[in-house]
Amino acid sequence: MPRLKQAGPEAGNAYANAIFKLLFGDRDPIAEPGTATGTPGNWWTVFNIVPDAFRHTTEGFQFYRSPERKIDPKLRELGQTRAGYTVGSQFVFSQHCKASRDVGLSEDQIQAIPNWAVADCFSPVERAVLAYTDALVLERGRVPDGVFAALKTHLSDEEILELTYITCTYMMHAVMSRALRLEYDDVDERVVEVPAPEGDSADVMSMVDTDKEN
Repeated sequence: MPRLKQAGPEAGNAYANAIFKLLFGDRDPIAEPGTATGTPGNWWTVFNIVPDAFRHTTEGFQFYRSPERKIDPKLRELGQTRAGYTVGSQFVFSQHCKASRDVGLSEDQIQAIPNWAVADCFSPVERAVLAYTDALVLERGRVPDGVFAALKTHLSDEEILELTYITCTYMMHAVMSRALRLEYDDVDERVVEVPAPEGDSADVMSMVDTDKEN
């Protein structure tokens, strides 16, 4: 279950209810969850507890899909999908693998996004976008001059601004999805102490600390 409460059609948000109708049909999204892509759909119901946040984020989706955008959809999806992967959001990564396929990225390219740096299936502009995405997400915007110069070789200032805005937006979505345990990111923390065998609580490093014998 997500870490926050959910709000469905009963909340009376007409804007959200229209989207619920598209995603869930006549089902109650909380009582009968599930979307066409296999997710529970609780991203939508959790965001609906703050109606203007629901609208703001949904209009963000409309922004990046607008025909007014100058950035190539393939490059946009490379940024979004890589952002999901590097943040560690299975939800964002999984959803945008599908979106990447829809805009024409090849299966080889989609499979290579996690290991793009050693893959040979990306063009110079695609590699520049992936390197830029890593600098945005992993380096928090510390972009080396060489990476930015490579990007500028291929893209206009307008395209770079759109790419930056969209990629950073999806870094935010990935972080929020993990923090609130939404959709495929509703998983327990993996990095926990694994109990030692019953009756033995020794620190293994102390067992091989040869200095103790001297």
